[in-house]
Parts: sequence; C-alpha cells; structure tokens
Amino acid sequence: MARRPRGRFIDGILLLDKDTGMSSNFALQRVKRIFNAAKAGHTGALDPLATGMLPICLGEATKFSQHLLDADKRYTVTAKLGERTDTSDSDGEVVQTRPVNFSQELLMESLDYFRGETMQVPSMYSALKYQGQPLYKYAREGIEVPRVARPINVFELNFIGLEGDELTLDIHCSKGTYIRTITDDLGEMLGCGAHVIMLRRTQVAEYPYERMVSLEQLNEMVAKAEAEEIEPKTVLDPLLLPMDTAVSKFKEINLSDSVAPYLMNGNPVQVPVIDGLDDGELVRITIGDEHKFVGIGSMNDDGLLAPKRLIVVRDPSSESN
Repeated sequence: MARRPRGRFIDGILLLDKDTGMSSNFALQRVKRIFNAAKAGHTGALDPLATGMLPICLGEATKFSQHLLDADKRYTVTAKLGERTDTSDSDGEVVQTRPVNFSQELLMESLDYFRGETMQVPSMYSALKYQGQPLYKYAREGIEVPRVARPINVFELNFIGLEGDELTLDIHCSKGTYIRTITDDLGEMLGCGAHVIMLRRTQVAEYPYERMVSLEQLNEMVAKAEAEEIEPKTVLDPLLLPMDTAVSKFKEINLSDSVAPYLMNGNPVQVPVIDGLDDGELVRITIGDEHKFVGIGSMNDDGLLAPKRLIVVRDPSSESN
C-alpha cells in the first residue's frame, strides 16, 4: 500500500520575504510546516546573507518551479569598497585592503561594462557542481577547480548612491547571474576591491514586491488564528498565488470539456492553430469557460498538442488536515 504523505494537499505559490542569516532550505522547511503542506519546493536558493523574494511552491506548483528558476531577477546590492574577501561577501575573510580613490567618471564607465550580454565566471562559493560536488565545498577546502564562463544578461544596472565607502546599486538580470561576482569584478575595475555587505532580491519574474510575507508574519498570523480558535489555513491559504502564475508568460490553449479528458490521460489532442506559435514552444493549458489551469504542453510535428507537465486534479475531500 502506498504511504500517505504527511500534511495536506495544498497548491499554490507563496512569495516569502526571506530573512538574513537563514538558508533557503531552512526557510522552505519552515513554510512547509506552517502550511502543513504535503509537498514544497523553492525556486532557486538565496545566500544566507541575502534577503527578499523567495517563491515557495506548494503541492502541484512544484511541477513548474523550474520556470521561476529560469526567470529574470532584480536585486538591490550594497558593496563595501576598499576590501576584497575570499567569498566576495561579508561572510568571508578579508584578503586584501586598498584605498578607495576613483573618479565618478571611472565608476560610470565601469558600471556600463556590466550592462547587456556578457560572460561571467561563477564564484568558487556558488552551488554549481563540479564532478558532483558543489563548488563551495571545494572552496572551503582551499581547492580551486576549473569553471567555465557562462552567458548572462544585465538588463538594467542603476546607480543608487555612494555614501563613504558603501556603493548601492539596483540590478535587473537574467538567471544564473552572480551579484557577488559582479561586485568583486567591479571592485577590481575601480582599483580598490569590493564585497557585498547587503543583498536583497526585490523581484522574481513579474511577481509583485507587495505580496511578500516573512516567516515572522506567518507565525503571527497562525498565533492570532489559534487564539481566535480559527483554523490557520483560513488565513494562510489566501496568501498563495495561483500555480499557473509560474508560467503566465506562456501562450494559452483552452480546451473544451469534451476534449480535455483525452489530454489529461496523457494523449496528444487536436487543437485550433495558434498564430505565432513556434514548433515545440511550451504553452499553458486550460479547460472550459472558466479557463481552469491543468498544466503545460507543446505542439508536436503532427500539429497535435502534447502534454508535458499536468497537475493532479484532486477531490477536495481528499485533503489531509
């Protein structure tokens, strides 16, 4: 007999405002426990030093977390100039100290270098793997391993302010961009060195900053609900965004109620031709007049819509409390 998962079946995406000092996995497990969710996953780790938006996918939403991992991000970063560390942030050891003496013109020219499409060599203190092990594990043992430069795109790099030896920037970038590496490289271009002392992720994809909620706020909501003898899920569940927001940029194909069962059983189905749809392009699949989201698929060579990732449609009575 299949083991029944602990927790309840709840689907959706929470925009967690992660606090500094905690790992993304710790934050994930806390959210999972607060919601009493059977399944949960995050969408790309934030460093313990970093704060800000960490989308947590619950239930069937975990099937689409990769698309948020691949999404653009926006950060506010403050760099301390004059000191370079071995991790490029304040969690590391200072390895070099130099005077801060550069012109405003050099700063602006240096910032412009990072805008647009460039190649970036990942930090040794990243979670990327080499021969099955994360790079940071080698770094902690003092081992340097080969790293391949990867293409990144900095869509915006805005100067916010320079107060003393602290430089603050706003960066909108593609997936896989290491802000610590930009900061370290910028410090070298300025001739003084630099490292991150504050990093806040303010946006993932198109998710609104205002919808973020912290662990402290979640705990307060649960405590208040229990004091008022209200089930916590009554106040927690409205915080969740629909799971299809993870794939909101995909074109929609809406199926009739009569055709949908064939696709839900894993079969390709005939659909009307959609202008501007490339072969193999992923689409968002909905059903009926209510446009109920059921998953993603793509058009195959035969002009049929083939399912790729479908959600499990559950009877509400199956929920575990």
